[in-house]
Amino acid sequence: MIDRIYSQRVPLPIFPQGEVWLAGAGPGDPGLLTLHALNAIRQADIILYDALVDRSCLYCAKTGAVLEFYGKRGGILSPQQYEITGRLITLARDNRRVLRLKGGDPFVFGRGGDEALALARAQIPFRIIPGITAGIAGPAYAGIPVTSRFYNQSVTFITGHDTSGQLPNNLDWKAIARGAGVLVFYMAMKHIGEIVEALLAAGRDPHDPVAFISNATTENQRVVTTKLFHATQVSSEERVVAPAIVVIGKVVNMISALAWLPKKEG
Repeated sequence: MIDRIYSQRVPLPIFPQGEVWLAGAGPGDPGLLTLHALNAIRQADIILYDALVDRSCLYCAKTGAVLEFYGKRGGILSPQQYEITGRLITLARDNRRVLRLKGGDPFVFGRGGDEALALARAQIPFRIIPGITAGIAGPAYAGIPVTSRFYNQSVTFITGHDTSGQLPNNLDWKAIARGAGVLVFYMAMKHIGEIVEALLAAGRDPHDPVAFISNATTENQRVVTTKLFHATQVSSEERVVAPAIVVIGKVVNMISALAWLPKKEG
């Protein structure tokens, strides 16, 4: 029934040969794949997938499709960006249907923009398929809405490191600390101590609630809550590990009423 509705009632595009589609696979739970992403997986001749893409998403690939791992993880030897974009261009010129499958959304701290720009410069046709980003889905799975009319009218999404792996040096910490009711950090665990120190120095309330959400939306999701002034110590004591989303703001308090995932025993 689902397949019939999918194929007959939902108009989805045909994947032409010689094109590259850049698709977001969502933050982990394969159920968060969009129909466009699933459609791309089913048609692709070759799929270059990231480290944060759940392997079960690849089970939908057609028979004979080639799966190539091109993940980039901090501290681990990974393909260089020029190697990835070069591979995409080469495969497209070989008249393949090429799917670049990335965790979350390809245009949210995911280098999707860099890859699309390289394809544009090489005059390779491409399509962008947005995905559900971890900065929204992770908190939602923890029972934290990133916006609430009771607490905040703005939210800021921030990356915890730049292209060199260091904490970005061009962040306006005073504006960040005072400008948004909720802060959502991606890839922040390596520099969490510096981030907490910078926010406190910039005037952020030391008693602001903080949530660490590791392995968001997966069966291994883990949530640790604390206060900002205590966040560095707690993250160390609780051994919070990447990949993790860090949420700072009063919306974190809503977890007490809105946590909906069953708690694991042990």
